[in-house]
Amino acid sequence: MTPGNGAKPPSDRTRTTMSITTDRISCAREQLALAGQEHVLHFVDALNDADCTRLLSQIESIDWSEIGSLIESHVNNRAGWQLPDCIDPAPWYPCVPAAELQDKYTKARALGEQLLRGGKVAAFTVAGGQGTRLGWDAPKGTFAATPITGTTLFGCLAGYITKAQARFGCTVPWYIMTSPANDADTRAFFEDHGYFGLGSDNIMLFPQAMMPAIDATTAKVLLTSRDGLALSPNGHGGALKALHTSGATADMRARGVEQISYTQVDNPLVKVVDPLFIGLHALDEAQMSSKMVSKAHPTEKLGNFCLVDDKMAVIEYSDLPDELAQQRTADGELRFSAGSIAIHVIRHDFVEQLNDATRGFALPYHRADKKVDYLDIATGDIIEPDEPNAVKLEMFVFDALPLCESSIVCETDRIEEFAPIKNADAADPADCVDSPLTSRRLQIERAARWLESAGVRVPRNGDGNVDPVIEIRPTTAIEPDDLRQIELPQHVERASETLL
Repeated sequence: MTPGNGAKPPSDRTRTTMSITTDRISCAREQLALAGQEHVLHFVDALNDADCTRLLSQIESIDWSEIGSLIESHVNNRAGWQLPDCIDPAPWYPCVPAAELQDKYTKARALGEQLLRGGKVAAFTVAGGQGTRLGWDAPKGTFAATPITGTTLFGCLAGYITKAQARFGCTVPWYIMTSPANDADTRAFFEDHGYFGLGSDNIMLFPQAMMPAIDATTAKVLLTSRDGLALSPNGHGGALKALHTSGATADMRARGVEQISYTQVDNPLVKVVDPLFIGLHALDEAQMSSKMVSKAHPTEKLGNFCLVDDKMAVIEYSDLPDELAQQRTADGELRFSAGSIAIHVIRHDFVEQLNDATRGFALPYHRADKKVDYLDIATGDIIEPDEPNAVKLEMFVFDALPLCESSIVCETDRIEEFAPIKNADAADPADCVDSPLTSRRLQIERAARWLESAGVRVPRNGDGNVDPVIEIRPTTAIEPDDLRQIELPQHVERASETLL
């Protein structure tokens, strides 16, 4: 039959496309029904093809049977966090070993170097954030971090890997977890920078999974538009799931990787692969190990490494009672002083165990109550709540620690390895916390220490702060001893810029 009014019949391709879309909508309805979330398709008949495809892609990326279970356990039946009965400070390996540990440290470093030379170590960077808190409208890893050259955070990590590969005569494959929001921009950035000379075959980027925000009162998934869900990343614990679902762990297995060095993108001083840390972890046959810094004060906003029922765990700073946080040892030191800085070494086979196909992913979800703007389906208006209205579900990477048979903690000096860039600079420098300014100061201080250890005189002011601006590129040195292999000045001029 020929349509009237001169209309042409749909082509086979059009009919096929319409059929596929209809099938996808039908499947989406079935999946949404599993969680009682059919309202997500309320506007689907009014959407154009592009918007319909966008909405369907979001729906298809979510396990709705899991959402139904999580709504029951985390929204309808909120379970508050309970302080464990038995909490003790976690032991740790100190920065500077006592005499009885020196032989072990020597063996550990040699083992770590051996693993690197053998291609048994991979770098894994969590880089899903946008630079929103920095006022930077781009992936956080593209933010200029260093005091003279303005090298980006990604560039700092790439420079470290470059130097490590040259030193150990190996390839360190680099796995980078992005987010759906910044994945395309991150890929473009790496392409524009020629993958920093590391080779596109040795860098794998993949996005983190997202979870929908759920109305705390109605237990309904929120929309932000007619064609979009209110989505957010599934937490840093989701990184260990994404390693598996992306195929990264399979790629590691094919390469012979045994150990994964986990870091976050916002720390330009981080040791992307640290032979001593890797070696101590391997010597103690640990599944997942962590670095710590000594807390600056009892309530510093760092997680606390603890032993809970003799298992390694992290208790968030907001969950550790003041009476424990304030406790002191006989010599006046904080009893709970080991602060987590999100640096880990994780055994490859442990990540695979966490992703066991029969039991499902091992890490639990946590509830976070947040303010989330949403589309009112009845009126079509965007609602901006004044109070938390939604539940976000996220996993924490440190929840893997209690699942380990063995786990160790290693101390690091925060000036040597912890200069995160998380927040924009404040108007008053004294109010800056984890900002570009505080990070640059720490980078300059570390560079000055390294030069001073090599015999270079560095001028300081009356407060002991470094006067000149100094930057040591990771391609020049990733440890102080690297400086002894190059020609150095006898002293650094006051109020100058020195780049090595």
